[in-house]
Amino acid sequence: MEAPVTANAAGLATSYDVVVMGSGAAGLTSAVRAAHGGASVLVLEKAALLGGTTSAGGGVIWAPNNHLSMSAGFEDSRAAGISYLRAAAGHAMPAEDIEWFVETAADVIGFLDRHTRVRLAPLARPDYHLEWDGAAAGGRSLDNLPFSDEDHPGLAAMLRPSTYFPLLTMIERDNLNGRAPDPQLLRSRADEGIRTMGGALAGSLAATAIDLGVRLAVQAPVTGLSRSGSGWNVEIAGRAETIRAGAVVVASGGFEFNADMRAAFLPLPVTPIGAPSNEGDGLELALAAGAAVRDMTAMWGVPVITPPGARYDGRPTGRMANVEMTLPGSITVNAAGRRFVNEALNYHDAARVFANTDPESTRQQNNPAWLVFDADFHAKYPVAGSVPGVAQDWMNESSSLQELAEKTGIDAAGLAETVLFFNSDARKGTDTLYGRGASEQDRHLGDQSNLPNPCLSPLDRPPFYAVPVHAGMLGTSGGLAVNQQGQVLGWDGGPITGLYAAGNAAAGIFRNHYPGGGATLGSAVTRAYAAARHLCGDTA
Repeated sequence: MEAPVTANAAGLATSYDVVVMGSGAAGLTSAVRAAHGGASVLVLEKAALLGGTTSAGGGVIWAPNNHLSMSAGFEDSRAAGISYLRAAAGHAMPAEDIEWFVETAADVIGFLDRHTRVRLAPLARPDYHLEWDGAAAGGRSLDNLPFSDEDHPGLAAMLRPSTYFPLLTMIERDNLNGRAPDPQLLRSRADEGIRTMGGALAGSLAATAIDLGVRLAVQAPVTGLSRSGSGWNVEIAGRAETIRAGAVVVASGGFEFNADMRAAFLPLPVTPIGAPSNEGDGLELALAAGAAVRDMTAMWGVPVITPPGARYDGRPTGRMANVEMTLPGSITVNAAGRRFVNEALNYHDAARVFANTDPESTRQQNNPAWLVFDADFHAKYPVAGSVPGVAQDWMNESSSLQELAEKTGIDAAGLAETVLFFNSDARKGTDTLYGRGASEQDRHLGDQSNLPNPCLSPLDRPPFYAVPVHAGMLGTSGGLAVNQQGQVLGWDGGPITGLYAAGNAAAGIFRNHYPGGGATLGSAVTRAYAAARHLCGDTA
């Protein structure tokens, strides 16, 4: 019996109906949907492990009007989803694309729930702008229940690990109120081969793919892609013979780890925290085949904490800083010692503010910034995964704010004035400067035991700490231009026959906007599903 996951590209067949580049949620969703439609499918993963940035991340899928949400008692509708997306991105998204997304995203969740091992649970997480028409108070963001590889022993070990999320579901993590998880639970899940969050999504999809007869190959980077008659020739490193494909789905991730492409397209220096194998391979191959691109400056932004020496596959990496920025007892300031954003704002929009330009110096005004907190905060909450109450050598620690400012280069007078003003507000439970904690979305990631405002507490007990925070990204969200069917478009605007793209290899559906938690994967699986549904009519 053939191994379901192979590292031997030489042992693959010479022809498949569909070849998928990449094994993240986009690639595996396309593979599963195509195989479900009767196609023979090969998934080629460049790295040694499956799952891509999906497996490394939170795994949440944003899908308006999904049946799981409404079954759990959340209120939503097709019309509400359309209204909210119009408010969130209607100035950039055509109306027909908004309607297509809302309808197709609901279809995807139905398919995943009925026909795959994926098990999703609605989160009581509000959309990022509850004040907008059509916003939902919860249910559109879907968590993954834990995945066990019991039916496919060894599969969990073949999934890319996360560098910054513990082995918890997102629901379990949210219920911690920022506190550290139970280490015994984490150890037992690791010992039992349990994966959660993005690892659970990637594992469930990979297990389904194996059930359906999809071949999964790791350490199989695609090095050539060319038209051949009515199909495509796919060249793989280490294999002399090309593979014939009726259709190709490029789902190989963004280009965030390609230094040259970052310098050419992105508007500011950023720290990527996804899969280091995302080097734009699929994008470059499709460009050579005549593909057009769109929104190449766009990215899924997030503030990150980058402890010195932190590495992922040998590359510098960081951890999402949005929870630490939201929790009470911390502030985020720039070098002038000034707060510059509502720290509880959703991470994508908060990261944008890091790129603001100082009109006098013409340099970035807020990158890097500093997470500043006091002893009470340090005793309660982990910072970048550290043990609460245990100082790390990468944390700047001082007995006074003045000394902390001198140590870090923050303007001392600005920091002192900021903390004095902030503390006065925090004691009243109201942020008069930026409104931190005023919205339900803000409060969701706060500490619910901290009243009256889960996001506000004064910084007044020494020692004080400061940790650098940088602009980062989960991945790029500009890429190959595609239509609603996921077909890659050429420079003439027409589809390139048999070539599809999904996930971060394609230009983002929301045009650099982030309507709710899980928008990255919501757009990825929706487009991947649409692509496979379309190509099944041609190749199955």
